[in-house]
Amino acid sequence: MKNKDYYAVIMAGGIGSRFWPVSTQDLPKQFHDMLGTGKSLLQQTFSRLSTFIPPGNIFILTNERYKSLTLEQLPILQEHQIVLEPAMKNTAPCILLAALKIKKINKNALMLVAPSDHWIEDEKAFKEDVQLCFEAAQGDDILMTLGITPTFPNTGYGYIDASTSSANALLDDSIKGIDRVQQFTEKPDYETAKKFLEAGNFLWNAGIFIWSVESICKAFKSYLPKMNALFSEGVPVLNTLNEWGFVDENYPLAENISIDYGIMEKAKNVFVKKANFDWNDLGTWGALHDKMTSDTSENAVVTAKTYLKNAKGNMIFSATDKLIVVDGLNDYIIVDKEDVLLLFPRKKEQEIKRLLSEVSNKFGTKYS
Repeated sequence: MKNKDYYAVIMAGGIGSRFWPVSTQDLPKQFHDMLGTGKSLLQQTFSRLSTFIPPGNIFILTNERYKSLTLEQLPILQEHQIVLEPAMKNTAPCILLAALKIKKINKNALMLVAPSDHWIEDEKAFKEDVQLCFEAAQGDDILMTLGITPTFPNTGYGYIDASTSSANALLDDSIKGIDRVQQFTEKPDYETAKKFLEAGNFLWNAGIFIWSVESICKAFKSYLPKMNALFSEGVPVLNTLNEWGFVDENYPLAENISIDYGIMEKAKNVFVKKANFDWNDLGTWGALHDKMTSDTSENAVVTAKTYLKNAKGNMIFSATDKLIVVDGLNDYIIVDKEDVLLLFPRKKEQEIKRLLSEVSNKFGTKYS
C-alpha cells in the first residue's frame, strides 16, 4: 500500500533548447519520446514515481502554455495537480508554491522534487533510495538531495561535498548512507570541477530533493523571507478556483533564483544520499547518445530504421520510422523532423543553442 504522506513534484517547465530541432517552445523535450520507448520523458517520470507514490499526490510544475499538453499526456491528473507558472522565475518560486499547496492538503507530507527529463534505468534502486530519504526526512528537520558519483569534471552540475565522519553522520544510525553536506557548490568552473573530482568526496547534484513540507517551508522563511511572505499571503486561496488569480498577479513579483542558490547553499541542515542507480540528465544530444549506444559502431538510433556503412559514433533520431541511410559520416547528430533536417558535428553540440538563435534570426520563430 502506498504511503498517503508521500508526495512528488515533477518540474516540467523547461524548453530544452539544446535538443533542437526536436525540442521547441511549443513542444519541449519532456513531452517527446526521446528514448524510443513509446512514452514521453514526462510520462516515464510519472510512471516511475507512481509505483510508490499515490498518483493523486503527484504534482506537475510547468508553464501555463503547457497545461493542455500535460493533461493530454497525463489524463489521470486532476487540474489542481498542475501547478502553473505565469513567468519563468527559476526553481525556487515554483517549489515554494507547490510546497504551500501540498502543506495545505497534508501538513505531515513528505515531498520529492524531481525533473521530468532524467534517465534512470534501475527504477527499483531509485525507489529504495528515495524511500530511505523519505524515512530520514520524516524523522529529522533536514533537506535531502541525491548525489551521483561523478565520472568527469562537468561544469553544468552542482557539486556536493559528501565528506564522511562520525561528526557529520545522521544521528539516527539505523539510516545508513546519508551524510551531512559540508559544502554545496552550484556549477563550478572547469578547474574547480577538476579539483572536486580529484578530491574524491564530491558528488554531482542530480536536482532531486526530498524533505518534509514543514522543513522546506521553514527554510524558505529563513533564507528567502520576502518570497515566503509574498506567497504565504495566497495560502487561503491555494487549491481553490481563486488560486490562479493570485498566482498570475503575484508570481511575476518573486525573485528569479534557483533552489540551489536560494536555499541549498545557505541551509545548515542539508544531507545527501549517494545514489545507487544509474543516472543521466539527458541535457544534450551527446548525453542521449551515450545512453543509447549499444553496438561496436557506437551509433545510437531512436525510432528510425537505418542502413549504416562506414559510419561510427552518430546520434540518429527520427520523428517517424523513416529509413535513414548513412555512409561515410562519423560523430554527427542526425535529426530528421517533419520540417527540419539537422546534420551537426557532435563535438559542437554545445553550440546548438546559438545555432537555434541564428536560425530564428534568419527564418523567424517558425522552427523554434
